[in-house]
Amino acid sequence: MAEKVTIADVARRAGVSRQTVSNALNSPGVVREETRQRVLRAVEELGYRVNQAARQMRTGRSRLIAIRIEPDRDGINGSVLDRFLHGLTESAARSGYRVLLYTADDDRAEVDTFEDLLGAYEPDAFVLTSTHHGDLRTAWLLDQKVPFVTFGRPWSSDSPKHLWVDVDGAAGTAAATRHLLDAGHRAIGFLGWPPGSGVGDDRREGWARTLTAAGVDPTGLSRATSDEVADGEKAAYDLLRSDLGVTALVCASDSLALGALHAARSPGLAWQPGRGPGGGAAERPVAVIGFDDTPVAKAVGLTSLSQPLAQAAAHCVALLTTLLDGQAKPGEPPANVLLEPSLVVRQSA
Repeated sequence: MAEKVTIADVARRAGVSRQTVSNALNSPGVVREETRQRVLRAVEELGYRVNQAARQMRTGRSRLIAIRIEPDRDGINGSVLDRFLHGLTESAARSGYRVLLYTADDDRAEVDTFEDLLGAYEPDAFVLTSTHHGDLRTAWLLDQKVPFVTFGRPWSSDSPKHLWVDVDGAAGTAAATRHLLDAGHRAIGFLGWPPGSGVGDDRREGWARTLTAAGVDPTGLSRATSDEVADGEKAAYDLLRSDLGVTALVCASDSLALGALHAARSPGLAWQPGRGPGGGAAERPVAVIGFDDTPVAKAVGLTSLSQPLAQAAAHCVALLTTLLDGQAKPGEPPANVLLEPSLVVRQSA
């Protein structure tokens, strides 16, 4: 049987003290990045394995960050949080943490799961996704003084204050609308979700604000429906067959945009009247822009807004580690982070 590798062996290989090895593995924020990488190389070369039970007894920390796996829906937009989860796992590992996964059907079930996990595994913190109006989860974690960060803003005005990282959906749909305006479109429709969805309302607001600034009244140019391809197709038909002269559509998701593409390419709707570069009458295809830049968007040539998911995940971990490692100054909590999506232009617009 091979002799067990100790922390002293790692220290000798890396040319540092045992305390530095411990800091690199348990509190990486206090170690220079170059030193931390040297320690990690020594750990990998020697096959050193940390005794998690002993470390938890010594530090009172499990080095676990818990996050819910989102339910699989249509196979399109579910990939968004899959990519976020991948980025979170990588960022957590670089900071010496592991990700603990769980499932829950709704807020109440998730709060019950919090209690189970805290009793059985004692995660150091949680990352919450899919924030919404009346979110029960954040209030519970704050009341229990459990560290957490959300990927998504608190949408209600009376929501308790907490750390969050989010992507600016309004900035994204504003960029998409400006792109279509620059291409000569005026009657630009919007396919979104019923009012009350924080994310959906935010994405609709960016479209409406940009049209208004361009002198176009957005009244009547939007449709709300569930986030399904078939429903997006029906809503797109409704707009394109109206007498509003809609020549382009901005959608709150790639699922809705895929449905809009089906409608736009159907016989009788594939081409809409418009204006050519010289101002004369012309015909052109209905333009469609989605949101989330899923693999389906790339496969079908759909112009879509891409969220910086790896960057968002890294910010979530950074905020948590700043709290957990005691680096936040008293009275000065880490700042929340709002990132902008980027428009990936393809054949559809």
